[in-house]
Amino acid sequence: MDLADRKIVGWSLSEDMTVKNTVWSAWLSAISIRNIKFNFIFHSDQGVQYAANKMSRVLREDIKITQSMSRKGNCWDNATAESLFKTIK
Repeated sequence: MDLADRKIVGWSLSEDMTVKNTVWSAWLSAISIRNIKFNFIFHSDQGVQYAANKMSRVLREDIKITQSMSRKGNCWDNATAESLFKTIK
């Protein structure tokens, strides 16, 4: 979700929790839709897919995007995403 306009720019559904089938697919979708450059912040929770070395390395080294993770057990750190999930449910 782009927090500037709250549009969904990347999403993925999968039968497993691998980085390749979840976060990576959504990320590729997002960067193909939006012109993502430097100085962006990638907000997420502390799920294993987001904390995986592959995802962290791509964000940090390849495209210089800051990764921001919410604190464990604190839904207020990621309130926009939590609100979206409530709407979907």
